[in-house]
Amino acid sequence: MKEDSHNTKLSLNQQPAGSQLMCRTIAEDAPAVDHHVDMSSSTSDDLNLIPPLNFAMVDNGIFRSGFPDSANFSFLQTLKLTSIIYLCPEPYPEANTEFLKSNGIKLFQFGIESYKEPFVNIPEDTIREALRLVLDVRNHPVLIHCNRGKHRTGCLVGCLRKLQRWCLSSVFDEYQRFAAAKARVSDQRFMELFDVSSLKHLPMSFSCLKK
Repeated sequence: MKEDSHNTKLSLNQQPAGSQLMCRTIAEDAPAVDHHVDMSSSTSDDLNLIPPLNFAMVDNGIFRSGFPDSANFSFLQTLKLTSIIYLCPEPYPEANTEFLKSNGIKLFQFGIESYKEPFVNIPEDTIREALRLVLDVRNHPVLIHCNRGKHRTGCLVGCLRKLQRWCLSSVFDEYQRFAAAKARVSDQRFMELFDVSSLKHLPMSFSCLKK
């Protein structure tokens, strides 16, 4: 990914000394963007709006998907995104980076490796740090994505649902709806055992919050 010294500021958010880099942040110097989502597009324009693979609304101001490509950029513009949380270790493609710059979107990258069972190691601290960003309304509207929008994205959204006090069966049902035949027992075990207690003090204002 190319770095424009005039338009791009790169800062590294790190864990306490001695721990590994968890999040890479790219903030774009772009004009302020009106974050009101205008859904009054014409029918002809709607035909050109193609959402990314596995796209869905998680909650007010929070979306999820697979990896967006150039065919999805017009659709993403309608979301008026403030930030994207990217859960893969691979560099962001240049075309995607240019799209972020031109639309004033901040990128938070968490390099979670892709594994296949039984060798699955989901970093709990990384998921917890990503959740802090999701909970911060200053980052909304936010899109969460990995490669296919199934496992890494599914685990992050599942842990968010636990914070929203969803029962485990509902958390698993949602995960399986996106993962389908690729659902992993290890992912569901991770969500079941994930401790949300350290995040409960953070402000939460969601339509999907269980009373």
